[in-house]
Amino acid sequence: MIRSDPLIASPQRPFATLMARYENVRAQTEALCAPLEVEDLVVSSMPDVSPTKWHLAHTSWFFETFVLAGHDQSYRSPDPRYAFLFNSYYVQAGERHCRAMRGLVTRPTVREVFAYRAHVDAAMRRLIECIGDDAAHPAAGLIDLGLHHEQQHQELLLTDIKHVLWTNPLRPAYHAQPDGPAREVAPLAWRPFDGGVAWIGHDGGGFAYDNEGPRHRVFLEPYQLAARLTTNGEYLAFVEDDGYSRPELWLSSGLATVQANKWEAPLYWERDTEGRWTEFTLGGTRVLEGAALADPVTHVSYYEADAFARWAGHRLPSEFEWETAGRGVPVEGRFVDAGRFHPGPASGSAALQQLY
Repeated sequence: MIRSDPLIASPQRPFATLMARYENVRAQTEALCAPLEVEDLVVSSMPDVSPTKWHLAHTSWFFETFVLAGHDQSYRSPDPRYAFLFNSYYVQAGERHCRAMRGLVTRPTVREVFAYRAHVDAAMRRLIECIGDDAAHPAAGLIDLGLHHEQQHQELLLTDIKHVLWTNPLRPAYHAQPDGPAREVAPLAWRPFDGGVAWIGHDGGGFAYDNEGPRHRVFLEPYQLAARLTTNGEYLAFVEDDGYSRPELWLSSGLATVQANKWEAPLYWERDTEGRWTEFTLGGTRVLEGAALADPVTHVSYYEADAFARWAGHRLPSEFEWETAGRGVPVEGRFVDAGRFHPGPASGSAALQQLY
């Protein structure tokens, strides 16, 4: 996951720090491309996957279209046709290229896309210098939104390149990293929460997307939440208990999806030539044994998570239960600065963890 540390206007964080945050977020996107070869940047492995090159350009187009176009009269795009190629779903911004065909576009080249980013960055630096510490400037909130938008695309970039590399029969790693030593997984503990009226939604402090509000009340029955995430080892037991072929565990639409797509395990799980289950990660392919069994299971759909919970004798929490439980829990986890880009195992503590 990409950790967001918004440097927004406040007495503790003057808005002048916006420049530093802009530089950091933009540099982080390009740093994520460092392990890749130029050939990796242009591939789309399915309609829902965008090439890395497209992410690099689209995030620049966002600043060009929604910030510079309205707040820098001197700005000129290096190629106005980029607006058609690099718009995503912003209908009000104009016509868009077909998403499923993004991987068929070889021009502009990767070099030209990086030049486009540099062109936009130069103009954005000039604008941010003019804004200074004026938190009320009409462009200030748009820039903050653009930075959160780019951090979303950093997550998408890694998600997409993982599918691209997995589609390759050679299964190349994004960056090879060995697993740590095997560790014993603590028995699953449950944390109780009282029912009653709970406030849900953004409380008005700091950045939030529009779909995080308005703040409102909901009623909850008393419930318990598992203190940690489900592990690969626990999910493997579900797979080996024929979980994918037992209709009583699945929602009807979920079972239809399993059968139509011939699912037998989570995405990126495969059996090797010795019959062992393996998992493909950005660090490469690993056998699901030892340390790998303690890591949280990933790339399961809602249908799969629901079936597993039913198999285990539990249910999935609601959005409201999760948000209420997470209130006050420290924002901790294996974030982007850890450089592993894969969730790590829980600690031995029975305290609520792995929410972020």
